[in-house]
Amino acid sequence: MKIEFIFDTVCPWCYVGKRRFERALAQRPGTRTEIVWRPFLLNPDIPPEGIDRRAYLDRKFGGPARVQRIHAAVAAAGNAEGIDFAFDLINRAPNTLNSHRMIRFAAGFGCQQETVEALYRAYFTEGQDIGVIQILVGLGEKLGIPADALENYLRSDTDISAVLNDNARAHRQGVNGVPCLILDGSYALAGAQEPDILLRLIDIARQSETELALS
Repeated sequence: MKIEFIFDTVCPWCYVGKRRFERALAQRPGTRTEIVWRPFLLNPDIPPEGIDRRAYLDRKFGGPARVQRIHAAVAAAGNAEGIDFAFDLINRAPNTLNSHRMIRFAAGFGCQQETVEALYRAYFTEGQDIGVIQILVGLGEKLGIPADALENYLRSDTDISAVLNDNARAHRQGVNGVPCLILDGSYALAGAQEPDILLRLIDIARQSETELALS
């Protein structure tokens, strides 16, 4: 089963959704899956050096009071998934293009899922600026990705167009919010859904695969 997980690396609900998705898959151990991590750039116009996160959120959500309510809701959901969100540590809202390129590069080392988790943990629980190349290189090195190779890649133009094209493709498919799951190109589910809802979709897709194989 091909499962496309469409997300951004600075989306807290995507982090929650990833954990819930992993819990759902763990309940279907016999399911053979190919997980494709697809980028969705929530803020493609942020400059490479990033911007002040607090000012950005205040503008986006209409002030600190609403931001605090949103953070409280996300933190509560995160606690249930073993995520200790530390929003107070995050100072910058980064451009996420390079973090998505890093995930593509990690495919060559068999650690894409681990890279996604490392990026989320660094940003949301440690307050690291994942728009800074040296920080990305340090995260990759801990995962076994050669530092020189990753830094040379990130400082080049390689795969920039690929990430932008994937982002454009998601929009053409009608994806306007993340996380979003697409199973076998036919079944889509948006939002950080609870595992029981995800299991229903997985079971529907599995049943369709079985019926197709028997037909």
